Amino acid sequence: MRSENELEIKDKEKRGSCEMKFLNSTEKLVEPLESRKFSRFTLQYTEVEERPVGQQQWEPRFAGHQSLIQREESFFARDQKVNCGFVKGTGFDLAEDDSKYLSSCHIAVISCIFGNSDRLRTPMGKTVSRLSRKNVCFVMFVDDITLQTLSSEGQMPDRMGFIGLWKIVVVKNLPYTDMRRVGKIPKFLPHRLFPSARYSIWLDSKLRLQLDPLLILEYFLWRKGYEYAISNHYDRHCLWEEVAQNKKLNKYNHTIIDEQFKFYQDDGLKRFDASDPNKLLPSNVPEGSFIVRAHTPMSNLFSCLWFNEVDRFTPRDQLSFAYTYQKLKRTNPQKPFYLNMFKDCERRTIAKLFHHRSEERRNVAVGETE
Repeated sequence: MRSENELEIKDKEKRGSCEMKFLNSTEKLVEPLESRKFSRFTLQYTEVEERPVGQQQWEPRFAGHQSLIQREESFFARDQKVNCGFVKGTGFDLAEDDSKYLSSCHIAVISCIFGNSDRLRTPMGKTVSRLSRKNVCFVMFVDDITLQTLSSEGQMPDRMGFIGLWKIVVVKNLPYTDMRRVGKIPKFLPHRLFPSARYSIWLDSKLRLQLDPLLILEYFLWRKGYEYAISNHYDRHCLWEEVAQNKKLNKYNHTIIDEQFKFYQDDGLKRFDASDPNKLLPSNVPEGSFIVRAHTPMSNLFSCLWFNEVDRFTPRDQLSFAYTYQKLKRTNPQKPFYLNMFKDCERRTIAKLFHHRSEERRNVAVGETE
């Protein structure tokens, strides 16, 4: 297996690097008041589904049974009740003490490992300030099998449920058999899991954070007044390319990918044109392993909408990002959504990439050595 340093060097050679000017410390950092420029409306969430008359085999779903009409209505940025996961009795159950802890968080750094898919990557301790240790929750969602593996490897939660900076939260009754879909719940719905939080940072479990969370918030959101930040893909920018790549690598069922892609084209999705001065995004393909968000109404609505697309079609969330964003903007021309799509080299500066466990095993199987 190639060393992490070799992977990093190869990565830099292929994709280049970029300069980023962070604040020197968090000492004089002040959280800003919520900007008046952000769109204001109130979201409520569908939490209970009633059994339709005469349908004895019907069962509630975690994301609900959203009709196409309800889906269309949900894109309007207005006071509304919207499907956004967590229908009662459908899973993703947490211990009462863990729910209380999540409800106490004002800023959250979030990741997850389900199905024993990754190792636990602890943020670099020396980069996390005393202020962040006091004011930021670091929460890792896991299932039982992952916790068992971590424990067998000597990573046991302490009496308060922590492994290093990570608060380990065990999820019971997973609502999907596909662990990729389960992982989209903490990734897209932090505003549901952390009801009192004002900000969150999502980090895929293959990444290790290498910068203070408060400095991340200041750089990606506060400095220029954004409410959502995500990087573009390092290589692909058009969804046509992303669809072809997903099918080439057999990332998901080709028929379902084709159905999703046709649905989006029929609803107005066009090929990405980098030269178009009116393009809504610098790229139509994100690198979604790192997301920084303020829990504003528009950010929360976008997160719900994106999750619903992942639930309806494929868990390959790169396929639904641009469509969801463009439809939300098109439906609400008078209500801005301040999204910062930053360069992928910026993501790589603040988060180090590691192999998934399955990739480690695959590399060993084909004869790679340390």
